[in-house]
Amino acid sequence: MDNLAVSEGFSVYGPYSTWYRVTGDLGSAGLPLVVAHGGPGCTHDYVDSFKDIAGFGRAVIHYDQIGNGRSTHLPDKGGDFWTVEFFLGELDALLAHLGIQQRYALLGQSWGGMLAAEHAVRRPSGLKAMVLANSLASMKLWVEGAGQLRAELPAAVRQALDRHEADGTTNHPDYLAATRAFYDRHVCRVVPWPAEVARTFAAIDADPTVYHTMNGPNEFHVVGTMRDWTIIDRLPLIEAPTLAFRGFFDEATPACVQPFLDHIPTVEGHVFPLSSHMPHVEERQDCMAVTEAFLARHD
Repeated sequence: MDNLAVSEGFSVYGPYSTWYRVTGDLGSAGLPLVVAHGGPGCTHDYVDSFKDIAGFGRAVIHYDQIGNGRSTHLPDKGGDFWTVEFFLGELDALLAHLGIQQRYALLGQSWGGMLAAEHAVRRPSGLKAMVLANSLASMKLWVEGAGQLRAELPAAVRQALDRHEADGTTNHPDYLAATRAFYDRHVCRVVPWPAEVARTFAAIDADPTVYHTMNGPNEFHVVGTMRDWTIIDRLPLIEAPTLAFRGFFDEATPACVQPFLDHIPTVEGHVFPLSSHMPHVEERQDCMAVTEAFLARHD
C-alpha cells in the first residue's frame, strides 16, 4: 500500500465541487472501483479501508458527496434540493471527470448502495460490476428491521428512545446515549470506534443538513424525505453482475437485502459472521478478500 500512488482533486458538478481521492493507477488493468459512502450525509472516512483493494492492482476512488466532508456544503438547502437525482448527477459528473465512464465498478455502502442501485437500473454501459454493501432495497423493510432490533435492546434503552421521540427531544443526552447503545450492537461493534468511523460521525454532527433532511436524527428513526423509498420493483432492470453482502448483526437485516438476491438477474450474496453494518472495519481483511475476489471475476 505504501508504494501506491495517491492523488486528490475536485470534480465540478454545476456550481458545486466534489472532492475525490484516487488510490492506485487509473490505467491499471483491473476495473477502477468507485466507492459511494452512506448516510445520506456521511463522509468517505468510515469506508476508507476499501483503499486496501488498490493493492490488488485496481484504482480505488473515494469521494465525499456534496453537502459533506471536503465537498461543497449547502446548509440552507431543503428537501426539494437533496434528491436521488441530484446525487446520481454528481456521480455521473465524477465518472466523466475521471474518464472512466466506459469501464468501472461501483461499490455503494448503506445509502451508497441505494444510490448504486438507482444508478444501475438506468443500465449505464460502463458499469461492469456492482457491490451493494450493507444496503437495502426498501426503506419500509429497513424501518421494520430496525424496529425488530430495537425491541431486543434493554428496557431502559427502549424507554429512553420512545420517550424522547414522542417528546421531539431527540437531541437530549439520554436519547443520544440510547442511540449509541443501538449503534454499538448494529452499526459498528469495534468499541471504541476506530478514528475513521468517529470522524464520519463527527462530520455529521458538524453539518447534519443532508442526513437530517433525507434520513432523520439517526439510523432507526427515519422521518426524512427518503422514508418511502423503494427500488424493489425496478431491480430486474439491473444488468451488472452484483455482490450483495451484510453482517450477521447488521442493522441491514436479512429482509432488507433479500429483494436484491431475489430480483437482480446476476447476483450473489455473502454474510460476514462477526460484523454488523461495517464489515470493512469489523472484518477488514475478509471483507477486502471477498470484495476483490468478486471484482476480479468481472475484470
